Amino acid sequence: MMQTHSLQESITDIIRAISFAQEFSDRPVYNIKEDAIPLAGSQFTAYRRLHVLESYNLAKLGRNQFEIKTDVVSQPLHILKKILPSLIALKNAKRFGRYYTESDIIFARKNIPGQILTTLDYAAWDMTKYQTPSNLYIYVNDIDAASEFLKEESGFSEGSNGRVILLPLVGEFSNKIERVYLDCVSNGGRSSLDAIAIELQYDDQLTTRAHFPIEYVKKVQEENNRSSRYESTSA
Repeated sequence: MMQTHSLQESITDIIRAISFAQEFSDRPVYNIKEDAIPLAGSQFTAYRRLHVLESYNLAKLGRNQFEIKTDVVSQPLHILKKILPSLIALKNAKRFGRYYTESDIIFARKNIPGQILTTLDYAAWDMTKYQTPSNLYIYVNDIDAASEFLKEESGFSEGSNGRVILLPLVGEFSNKIERVYLDCVSNGGRSSLDAIAIELQYDDQLTTRAHFPIEYVKKVQEENNRSSRYESTSA
């Protein structure tokens, strides 16, 4: 578990950074000098906010430009509060790989000690069969012990290309379906589509519902309908 003081500092930093990101109009790319610095009031504050966003995988910085993961930062305040634990867990994740193939996933699912919950790609696939999974995200009760098991006993290496991702326990896990849903919302990108698929199939088990672009919702609905028609004609 993360220490309370560290968690509170993380919450304060990310709320300030997201509030900053919400002030931008919806565009694919922004200019640091023309957009970020005038809004922040200084170059120092602009870069500080952008680096916090980048550390939470909510922004991508280039030399003079940056992108923002608008599908996440544009969520209403009550949703942002709900996904803060997911954002913090993902920020503190550790990635591992051995052969960098599906065999890494199979081994991890069977052998990593202290597993609490599989989330994101593989969990969403198990629940919805909507998108083929890519990376295995697992909450573990002791991330250091699980990391040591992979590195010292199983021949895995830690690095950015690993497909096995360990997450520290942050937040609530009483409603596991909702936690996977909130993790998908917080991860954005393709995970937003997984979140929509979960909401469409498990709406009665969710107490929180995020906001998504209507074109995303229609895409998932149409693909689910096509899949259902195919299964009906193949039966």
